[in-house]
This record gives sequence, C-alpha cells and structure tokens, in this order.
Amino acid sequence: MKIKFPLPLLFFSATSFAQQAETFPPPATAPVIYAISANEAITVDGELNELTWSEAPVLKDFFRMEPRQGGNYLYQTSVRAVFDKKNLYFGVFCKDSTGKKGIRVQDYRRDFIFGNNDEFFVSLDPQNLKRYCVTFHATPLATQRDGQVFDDSYKDVDWDVPWRVKSNMTDSGYYLEFAIPFSSLRYDKPKDNDSTSWGITYSRFVIRNYEQTVFPAVPQSLSPYRMAYAAQLKGLTLPAPSLNLRIQPYALYQYDKNKTNNVITDKSTAKFGGEIKWAINPHAVVDATVNTDFAQADADVAVNNLTRFNIFFPEKRQFFLENNGVFASVNSDWIRPYFSRTIGLENTQYNASAVPIDAGTRFTDKNINRTIAALYVHQRVTEKQGAANFGVLRYLKNYGEQNHIGVMFTHRMDEANSAKGFVQRHNTTATIDGLIRPNNKWSFDYFSSMSRNNTNDSIGFAFKVFAAYAPNNMYLVYRFNIVDEKYLPRMGYVYQNNVMMHNSGGYYIWRPKGKLSKLIRRWDPGMFFTSYQSANNAKLQSIELDFFPIWIYFKGNSTFFFDIYPTWEQFYFSPLGIQVKPGKYFYTQLVPSFTTDASKKLSGTISYYFGKYYDGKKSQLNASIRMAPAPNIAFTSSYQYIRIRNLGINKTDRDISLTTAGVRLALNPQIQASLFYQYNSFDKQGRWNVRGSWEFAPLSFFYIVFNDNSFSETGNRNQSVISKITYLKQF
Repeated sequence: MKIKFPLPLLFFSATSFAQQAETFPPPATAPVIYAISANEAITVDGELNELTWSEAPVLKDFFRMEPRQGGNYLYQTSVRAVFDKKNLYFGVFCKDSTGKKGIRVQDYRRDFIFGNNDEFFVSLDPQNLKRYCVTFHATPLATQRDGQVFDDSYKDVDWDVPWRVKSNMTDSGYYLEFAIPFSSLRYDKPKDNDSTSWGITYSRFVIRNYEQTVFPAVPQSLSPYRMAYAAQLKGLTLPAPSLNLRIQPYALYQYDKNKTNNVITDKSTAKFGGEIKWAINPHAVVDATVNTDFAQADADVAVNNLTRFNIFFPEKRQFFLENNGVFASVNSDWIRPYFSRTIGLENTQYNASAVPIDAGTRFTDKNINRTIAALYVHQRVTEKQGAANFGVLRYLKNYGEQNHIGVMFTHRMDEANSAKGFVQRHNTTATIDGLIRPNNKWSFDYFSSMSRNNTNDSIGFAFKVFAAYAPNNMYLVYRFNIVDEKYLPRMGYVYQNNVMMHNSGGYYIWRPKGKLSKLIRRWDPGMFFTSYQSANNAKLQSIELDFFPIWIYFKGNSTFFFDIYPTWEQFYFSPLGIQVKPGKYFYTQLVPSFTTDASKKLSGTISYYFGKYYDGKKSQLNASIRMAPAPNIAFTSSYQYIRIRNLGINKTDRDISLTTAGVRLALNPQIQASLFYQYNSFDKQGRWNVRGSWEFAPLSFFYIVFNDNSFSETGNRNQSVISKITYLKQF
C-alpha cells in the first residue's frame, strides 16, 4: 500500500510568519554579570536585608521567550549576585502586583514539574563548556529543583547536591535567596582571579500568563539551558576546589509477609550499605555503591497495553538516574542499547521484583572536548537467576559548536551456578552514535548498534536516524528505526524485534494576534505518518496516520485537541489476550481531549477514544482530576475504562477498568507523606504504596514505606513495611 503524504500543505502560510518567528545566533560578545564579595555574613532567610545586597549590581534587563518572542513583558525581575569564601548567593525579587494571591505553586515536592508552578531559576556553566550546565530552580514557597542538562537535550533532574533557598512573599511580589556552596560545583581554579568567568543564565516563569523571561536573550524555539547564549559571570574570587567527597550510608529494616496459595510466610531483614561520590578533579567523578537499596523509589504505574509493542517503564532509582545523561544520547524511545532497569530487577516490566545488588561503581570524566564514562555492577544470585556482572563503557567526542560522535559498549555476563542449574551466558552490544546541529534550527542524531548473545550466529543489528527542523513557528521531523530479529541487548530495551519504522510529519505553530490572542495562546495543527514493515523482508505490517487539525493552547493554560487516527493493519497479535483473525484491516479512531490549567487548585484531564478496532469496536475513556486546596495537601485520582465489542474470532466483548488514587501531604518541603493506590480489573491486582519522608539534614532522609500487592482472583498477597535512614556528609 502506498500513500502520498502532502505534509507541506499543512504549512502553506509558514513563510508569511517567518519574520516574527526567526531564531537568532548567540551574540558575538557575551553580556557580563558581575558578582561582588560579601563584606558581612549572609543569613539565608529570603529577606535580602544585609548591606551587601544593596551594594551589588542589579540585573533587570530580561527578554521575553513566551508567550511571544520579544517585546514588553508583564512581570519585572531583579537579580543580584554575591559570594563569600563558601557560597555563591543570588538575591532575587520577582515583582507581582497581585502579591500572595497571584502565586501558583502545586505542592512542596522536590524536583517539581517545570511549567506547573511559578518559579525562578539560574543555570551555571562553571567550566564554560557551552553545552552543559547545572541548574537551580525555586518556587515562591522555596521548593527546590536541581539538575544537569547536556546539549540542551538530555535533562538529568535527579542530580541532587546540597544547596539552600529561602523565600519571602510580600504584597508586591516575592523574594528568593539562593546559597549554592562552591563545594557543590565543579570548576577549574583560575591562574588569577581576574580570569574567572562562568557561563550563566537567569529565567523566570509565571504560569497564569504563561510568561517566561530570560537573561540573556534566547530564541523561543530553544531553552534557557542553551549555554551557547549564556552571559559571563565575572568578579568571583574562588576558593581552591575542595575535596568534594560525599558519603551517604544507610540503614534499613524490612518486614515482609506473603500469602501464596493460602500459605503465609514472613521474614525480617536488616540491611546496611551506602554510596560514595568523589570528584577527583573538576572534570572527573567516581561513584560507588555497596549493598544498594531502592526501597524509597516511586512505585510503577500499571498500564493496559493495547499495542503490540513492549511497554517502556521509566527508571526511578536514584543511583541509576543520576548522571544518566552521559549515556542517554545513545537512546531513543524505541531502542536503548543500555537501559538501567535491566540491573537489579528481574525484568524491565511493570512491578518487577528486585534482585540484590552487591556493589557497583561509575566513573565520568567530562571536559570541553570529550566525555569518558564507565559503569560496573555486580548482581547477586537468586533462586530464579544466576549472579550477573554488568559493564558499560562510553566515549563521546565533541566537535564544532554543537556536534558530537560517540561509541558505547555494554557487556553482561551471567555466572554459572551448577548447584542451581544456571549456565554462564554472555551478551555484548557495540554502538556508534552522533549528534549534528549545523545551526539552531536543524538537528540530526543517529546510531548504529550490534548485539551478540553467546555465539556468533546470534549477532543482530539496530539502526536509528532522526532529523528535526524547529524554528519558532513550526516543528518538522523524520525518524527511521530498524531492529532485526536477532538484536538482543540484554542490558537494554527494544520496542519490537524484526521491525522497520518510518515516521515523518510535524505541526505549524500559530500564535494569533489581536482579539483572538485574548483567548488562544497557540494553535498547532499538524499530521504524523508512521509505517511499520518487517525488517527481514520489508513486508508491510501497518500504516498509521495521526491527524490533529485542532490542537489549541488557550490563554488560560487549558488545552483542547482533536485527533484522527486512520490505521491500516495486517500484523497479527492478541490485544488483551483476544485472538484476532489474520487478515487486512482498516479502521479509524477519533480522540477529543481537554486539559485544564494544572497550576490551579482544581484541575483535570479527560479524553475519549472511539471508533472501529480491527473487526470490532473499541472505546476508551481516560479521566484524571487533581485537587490541591493548599500546597500542603493534594488529592489525585484517575480512571481508565476500555470497552471492546465484537472483536476477534470469538466476537469477544470485554470491559476493563484501571483506577488510581493518591494523596500527598506536606508539613513543609522537608516533611512529606504520600499515598498511592491502584486497581486493575484486567489482572484483578490492587496495589498500595504509602510513604513518609523527613529530610532532617540536606539530602539526608528518614523514610517509612508500606507496600501491599493483592490479587483478588487467587487471594495471593504480598506486604512489606520498611524503615530506612540515610545520612549525607560532604567534605
């Protein structure tokens, strides 16, 4: 089947809007921000009442990125920079005439979601790499978010370091006072203090008007993390880089009670272990973990899979999340030669059982020219599988202003154990990848990967290429993936074997002016075309169109879209266990969806899929609601209902529901509790996760966790109660 795809017709008016939507290059000479030395002790209280703050230069000249590039903006912001022997301080005043009444903050959660809160953040590039930064965000309630960003593409929001921020809300706006220890940053000691110069950007976001301002100016299609546009922070007198050694031991007690086939067993376990992070120099870091534990990690959220593809469940464990950006550039949503969920879990799927990790280490060495990274983990033997050794080696070479090329090797060796009947197995992957950015509108990335599983006749291949064109007023993309039958990365993830996927399309970004702009902020009509073929013989498996003539972002931050999904299908599988007769099918699903402003005290989302499905019919309702009367308390609930009629050989009818509920409580940013419940009627499984945490010192926590998994059909049940304490000491 051949379909002509007239994508350019979607963007017939793009040229006429080119002038208002133009990107622009970084300035030839970066603007300068000056910090001054504090002549007194700085008390971090959000007051900014020390004399030093009044003497520091004030930066007020911001640039509007959203909702429209350039021009006047509503909310003025002023920033000062101060330092002493231990800390770099930023004093911020975010003017807002509505005062406390206008503030919007969802809750006290650390590493909050960007775009759902009022916030201010500063991004630093202490080594002037111009393609990497660490970023520090704060809301008006002084909730914190920090992270690393690589090439303005790969964001590691699970990077955590000790730093402080306090706020003070007034009738005319709010103050923020940041204190970032020099020991939490990595930099080269300059030969003389006059030569100290760091990359820096400031940004403020006001959710109720969706206004984002930034200093220096950055094009709307990019982000404030694009450090090629950064200003230079000067005037610092830096202490010599510290030892920068971080030790975080833990102690844990766990009680498990299991009921299987009406037989009840229980056990108690005490564990001790911890992690060490040592910055050998400003460029190189070694992490080590012993008897690793992830009891406090968030629970997986169940999914009912109506596709033929493997579901991707994200990593949620801290040790593997931190510094993952070094490896992330190799990955795509469909193919990952390295995926950390293959380590310490029985599999990468939902609610996988933990496998004990004896020890692990990670090394990263990054400078302006290249990155070297390595990982090794030893996994303990269990009754179901032998002990295993996991290794990753990564090398990345930067060239030009925004390009890189890299290689990565992974190797997994499962150890033999004759007593348990396990044989030795080896699995290896070798991957070449790269990123090319000829300018700020075009981006290309690619990789080619090979796997070998025990023997040479098991060698398999995978390949990806991606191209995107992204000026301010449109987004066009082309993707091509191929995974052959034998590609098996046992340290990675693939969405399907023996498949070749083409995906192309895009959308136009229209920002109306005049009266309509009072109602609509953006309208993004577009279309994507996707085809799947067998990799071994190019036989067509399916063709999917995603046509969305209506995708509207309203001025009040709500969203409405209407999707049309025509599908040509001749790939046979059993959705939800229902056998479908082999043949050729054409069907169309329609999807209206509406989302309200997530920053309000009451918000929600509702979408409804309906139409034909193979030889039957399918409708699906997805609804969620969030109620947060105050930042200290939030209730969430979601419901999915799937209705299938006359499907497959047996003309099966099926009704499936997935119900989720949650509560989050916070006394302050340091003391929080959460409750999560989910029930899936498909497998009759219910799950509770209750967690309390107290951050009694910076990044030092006491946790209490309760888990309960039950199966109503069999009566089987697994319960656990966990108490855990961690303490971070930085030298």
